[in-house]
Amino acid sequence: MTDPRAPERIVRRFARSSNLMIAGRPFAVTGTGADALHDLLAGLGGIPSPIPDPGRIEFDLDAEQVLLDGKPLPERGDAAGRIAFARQHMPVAAALAERLDLTGLRVGVAMVLEPKTAVLSLLLRERGAEVSVYAHPDEIDVAVADELRAQGFAVTADPALAGPDERAAALAFLRAGLDVLLDDGAHLIRLAHEDDPALVDGWIGACEETTSGLTPLRRMQDAGILRCAVMAVNDARTKTMFDNRYGTGQSCVFAIADLLEERGIALTDQPALVLGYGPVGRGVAAHLRALGVEVRVAETDPVRALEARHDGLVTGRALELAGGALVVSATGVPSTVTPEIAAVARVIAVAGGVPGEVSDAGGALVLGGGGAVNITAAEGNPIEIMDLSFAVQLAALGELLERRPEPGVHALGPEVDELVARTALAVRGAGIDPPRDLDPDGVDDWRSPRYRDSRS
Repeated sequence: MTDPRAPERIVRRFARSSNLMIAGRPFAVTGTGADALHDLLAGLGGIPSPIPDPGRIEFDLDAEQVLLDGKPLPERGDAAGRIAFARQHMPVAAALAERLDLTGLRVGVAMVLEPKTAVLSLLLRERGAEVSVYAHPDEIDVAVADELRAQGFAVTADPALAGPDERAAALAFLRAGLDVLLDDGAHLIRLAHEDDPALVDGWIGACEETTSGLTPLRRMQDAGILRCAVMAVNDARTKTMFDNRYGTGQSCVFAIADLLEERGIALTDQPALVLGYGPVGRGVAAHLRALGVEVRVAETDPVRALEARHDGLVTGRALELAGGALVVSATGVPSTVTPEIAAVARVIAVAGGVPGEVSDAGGALVLGGGGAVNITAAEGNPIEIMDLSFAVQLAALGELLERRPEPGVHALGPEVDELVARTALAVRGAGIDPPRDLDPDGVDDWRSPRYRDSRS
């Protein structure tokens, strides 16, 4: 393997064709150039595996072949095939769904519409729910939407909608009647409160998937205008630690690299400035760095900025670091990329994202139309990551139905994270030590053991 970028291209091709995760996945590499590919996969969080562990990916560079669990990586085919493939790799969500009885419940799913969301909708329906699906015009895989319609789902998803027509479609979806809403960005929760608060009064509650959605909902709660219970799915450790960091990190950086390559630009042709060092920013920075990019970070939070420095990254003011750089906004805050930053940047992309995160493109190359680049230019987060996130969604739905909490934003119990994580480890064939029993000899005594022998 003489091309220094060949390992990166191979890994991106695998991810693009399968929508599977690198981090946490066992791998093996054989053939000419294996060392470079091995090092890249390890840098991205892959686990070297000399034996056939569950989920192992094998790269045979001489035969130009990729094996998954010892078999050739299958072609996913059309929308039905992509949904079926996603379902095969979402055992955690399937296991959590089995715990629910949703008979007669009207559940609205308002999320990015792609194969994993289709699997979530199918799991909900199989547990007895009447499921309707909504997607924003810029977050629709049209083929997946058509496949769900063919399977009998009520789907509100039209990429041509904009302005008043988009709003009218969203309101029609809400007015059709819901018991529970699973939302992403809290856009529909907020629209219902704004346009017709009485709509919300009939809900059991909602589950919110994102940081950018929970922030305004907490403002509404503080102002006393939040009229429904909302389960804070995003705050679960098994969501934020994996979806935001590993999932968004991989999918956005790979999508950026693919788009740049189409234009004859290598990812390493310029430094990268990551705006924001929360879970998404950390994931983006780590994946860029693993691919050999010089990474800089700008943060408004001094603790996160200090963390970035201790992670070995250059930190400073955004405008001073943006010159000639690939600027990746990872804040989820509108107008993060200011006209001044855009004027000096070479390339701009948004990871995660909310509408208007790029306030002005200036003369820079803007990837993915300024929207969340892993959605506008790729297939969203990897399947196994959304398996975890949707498992948390299903667990949150179970808590909502069981607890029936008062209006407000509610944290999930720690048992949800434990259940999701234990289930995920089990399907990966990974064991875990049992908790240590309390020590009868006094190790768990609150008194300091240093002075035990001198007690009278």
